[in-house]
Parts: sequence; C-alpha cells; structure tokens
Amino acid sequence: MKTIHSDAAALHDDPYHEGEQALQRRVGWRERLAEVGTRVMRDHMPEQHREFFGKLPFVLLGSVDDVGQPLASVLTGAPGFMRTPDAQTLAIDALPDAAEPLHAALRAGASVGVLGIEPHTRRRNRMNGIVRTLHARGFEIGVRQSFGNCPKYIQARHARWVDEPASPVVAQRMAQLDLAAASLVRGADTFFIASAVPPERIEWSAAHGVDVSHRGGKPGFVRMQRGTDGVDVLTVPDFAGNNMFNTLGNLALHPRAGLLFIDFTRGDRVHVAVDARVLWDGDDLAAFAGAQRLVQFRVREVLRIRGAPRLAWSEPLASPFLRGTGSWEG
Repeated sequence: MKTIHSDAAALHDDPYHEGEQALQRRVGWRERLAEVGTRVMRDHMPEQHREFFGKLPFVLLGSVDDVGQPLASVLTGAPGFMRTPDAQTLAIDALPDAAEPLHAALRAGASVGVLGIEPHTRRRNRMNGIVRTLHARGFEIGVRQSFGNCPKYIQARHARWVDEPASPVVAQRMAQLDLAAASLVRGADTFFIASAVPPERIEWSAAHGVDVSHRGGKPGFVRMQRGTDGVDVLTVPDFAGNNMFNTLGNLALHPRAGLLFIDFTRGDRVHVAVDARVLWDGDDLAAFAGAQRLVQFRVREVLRIRGAPRLAWSEPLASPFLRGTGSWEG
C-alpha cells in the first residue's frame, strides 16, 4: 500500500492542492472556494454527468509519461462507448492507437484526467481518477474528483460519429512546429491542455493527480514565435473563469504541460509537449483585451498524428464571451 506523505495528509479534506490554493489566494477567491469546494468537487459522478458521458462520441484524456510529462489525447467511439456502471466508475470501450501519447501511459494504477465536452451545447464536465483495469476492449477509471465547468469560450461545433473504417494512422515527431503544424496552431480557436502535479506527488490525495482542460479564443488567440535559439514559444491569454485554477495550479507545482490541437476539417492532431510559465503583468498582457494573465509555452517536442478518428465536425459558432476579448493583431 502506498504511504501518504505527511504534507498531503493535511490537505486530505480540501479538494484543492497547494498550487491551486496559492493562486486562489492570490486573486482573492480562496475563502469562497474553501467554503464551497466540497460541494463543487465530488467523489462521484452525479446522474446528469453519467448520462452526459454516455451521449458523447469522443472524450479527452490527460496522462503523464514515465518522466512526468503531461499528455493530452482524444479517444472516439459511437455514442455509448462510455458507460458508468456506478457513480464512481467510468468505463470506456476504446483503446488508443499505439502512436497516441495515451497508449504508453495507460496502465492499471495510472492517474488520468477526463474531459467530456459537447461543443454544440457548450456543456463540459470533468473527472480525475485512477485507471482500475484494462482489458481487450477498453478500460475503467475510478473517480477521485468529479466537477462541472462553465460554458465560457467554447466554440459551438457539432461532432458526428462516422460509421466507416478508420483511416491508417501516421505519426511524425518533430523538435519544432513545421509549416503545417504552425498554421494549425496559429489559426486555432480551441485547444486542450493536460497538466499534473509533480510525479512524486501524484496520488498524495484526491486533489493531487492529472487534469485535462479546454481553452478557447478567437482564431489566432495562440501566438507563435520562434526564438533565436530555435525554440518555438506559444503565448496564450488566460481569461476569467471559475477561479479554481486546476490547470494553472498544477503548473505552479510542475511547469510542464501537454497541448493538443485538432484539425477539425482533416482530423489531424498536433500534440505539443511544453514547459510553461504564467505571466501576471507586462505590456503584452495590458494590450490583450480580456486577458487576466498570459501563459507562455516553450515547445519541447511535437507529435503530429494523421488518421484514425471517425468524427465529422460542423462549422463553429463562436462563443459570445469572445466579444470582449482582443487579439494579437497589431
């Protein structure tokens, strides 16, 4: 049996870990979230979340590799490929291709983050848990934390399952974003981000684990620059949210993340492993309307994957909350 670290034991009754708490305190929300936290962060999925996961044709999963690098992946299936045998178990009848980042990280006992999102209704629910079992058809996750998220910044696009043979998977690793990947990133209105606490702290408590979340903005809200050292740097505005700081709280403790950009026309995925830092002030922040912070990502590695997912996406309808946000133009 794993021994709980003494520092973690003091956090056992709080649904937020020390990184999240520090940022909540910084913006003046700590007292409020300490009061409502246990009502917001559940140890089970409520009935509406269970029904919601069962309707979806895809799900986002966050994992960490054997050196603690967070990774964001997507799994797809005909609606019903996710089931909830009980309120503390999510069963997924799908497995990642060997080329997908999730493949090597998926094992019994692994900590994972789960994001169920229905873009056309702008609903999203999250769950963090532990992989209980794997089998030939899929795997089961035991719930540690289950919570909902507000619909802000989600572009309304419909994902439809396409019942036809999957196309072959082709994977390519790169040190930098090539022209095609850079074009996808620069034009994106959506990406997904996986984050985690340091590897040695995972499973200290229910609050310590892996998370995967959504980020949205006007097309072009991700700025890409290539430094003189040849390293690509992505800068993203961080808008007003729920102030729980699940992602940024993880980055405060473990400044690595895994970004996932999806080409909604072709189905290609670009996975980007990055080092992260949060910028709380500066000219760039002051110039970007609506941004409360900026997050900078230095690219460590890029993985482009073509093929496999059988989803057809509609054209997006921009979130009305984006009207009050700016752009990097000029």
